[in-house]
Amino acid sequence: MTISIRTNLLTWLIGPLLLINLMGGGLTFWLAWAPTQTAWDQSLADAAWALVPRLKDSNGTVTIDLPQQAEQVLRVDHFDSIFFVVRDLAGHTLAGDHDFPLLPALKRIDEVQIDNGTMRGEPIRIVSLKAMIGINTVYLAAAETLRKRTHSHWIIVVALLLIEALLTCLSIAVVWIAVKKGLLPLQKMQSALNSRHAIDLSPVENVHAPVELDPLLIALNALLLRAQDGAQAQQDFLANVAHQLRTPLAGLRIHLEWLQQRHAVDTDSTHTTEMMMSSIARMIRQTNQLLALARAEPSQFVHASLDKVALDELVTDSVQQFVRQADIRDVDLGFDLQPTTIVGDRFLLRDLIDNLIDNAIRYTPIRGTVTVRCRQQEGLALIIVEDNGPGIDPVHRNLVFARFYRVDHKIAGTGLGLAIVRDIAMDHSAQITIESGPGGVGTSFTVAFPMPG
Repeated sequence: MTISIRTNLLTWLIGPLLLINLMGGGLTFWLAWAPTQTAWDQSLADAAWALVPRLKDSNGTVTIDLPQQAEQVLRVDHFDSIFFVVRDLAGHTLAGDHDFPLLPALKRIDEVQIDNGTMRGEPIRIVSLKAMIGINTVYLAAAETLRKRTHSHWIIVVALLLIEALLTCLSIAVVWIAVKKGLLPLQKMQSALNSRHAIDLSPVENVHAPVELDPLLIALNALLLRAQDGAQAQQDFLANVAHQLRTPLAGLRIHLEWLQQRHAVDTDSTHTTEMMMSSIARMIRQTNQLLALARAEPSQFVHASLDKVALDELVTDSVQQFVRQADIRDVDLGFDLQPTTIVGDRFLLRDLIDNLIDNAIRYTPIRGTVTVRCRQQEGLALIIVEDNGPGIDPVHRNLVFARFYRVDHKIAGTGLGLAIVRDIAMDHSAQITIESGPGGVGTSFTVAFPMPG
């Protein structure tokens, strides 16, 4: 299972932040609700205490002096209903609401107790107290419904939820941006590595990279340096072997040509020498391909050696050497050339053209057609090689430029031709595209070179 640093960071940062916000919201609610509840309870207790001065001891009997207007003032509330009651020790109601709930048996004088209860089918908040009126002990209580408390409760809850939602969104946004900014150096490094060509093994620059990435960059550059040394050694070996093979192969070919002439009348000898000549021709071609591949290697390309090259003339020279190969396969090899000049390496460009034409002829069936075009278009110099062969499936079009990759193993070849074309195009900052040929038949290779300024 793939582990994402971004996901881990977001999980370990957002999770605790949400938990802290939740705890903070609960604490804030308690800090807002508890004082409010206490204030209302105190107001209710004041109403109960206000009844005490109204009580009198008259010959051992407790009476209450509470005019109707005073009682109305006591009961006035725009949201809730107010209730009160005064009872003696026996539980007889001396004043107030006779259906008031039972009062708790308080132990101490002037003791206040707050409870919740129900009256007339509605929840109420009750403040009870015990007082001495002369020699008599009485219980007093005041109560109110919970409408304004419930209303205020929900106002606080909704306000806190909105604030918490806003803070949560802001926290997530801040964490997301912080994580994104923190991972930006890794993304830049990834983009830089992804934009490189597969053969670019130069060290990764650590400009503006955070200190934490230094060990990774050091290890990565050390690995790239070892790979670069290995690639260079392989390239040198390839070039040396190919170069050393050319001389003995050329000498062997000369001797075989002499043997062919010497034993031209001997059918068996002629057949054998022809087979040997065919094998030598393949070996020479493969050797030349290896040399071309070594020359085309982008790391070996020298920009100082570039000259102005007439592409149309170069194509004309190249096409001539393939006329016999095309005649043998009965392939109609034609060209449509317009004067076009670019800046490049003449020998490498000749290798590019040769490989494109050779590839087209090899994959074109007998009595097929290959057309080579050269023209200017929209500030680009184009070389187009079209054939009416079997074409290249879109699945293979990004793979054919890999070394030794071959679409059809039944057709003779080294699998290096298009790799050489790719490297030479890269050397000249050119772009290669593969499309279907005219009418959707065959293949069309287009190499677009930038025109000289």
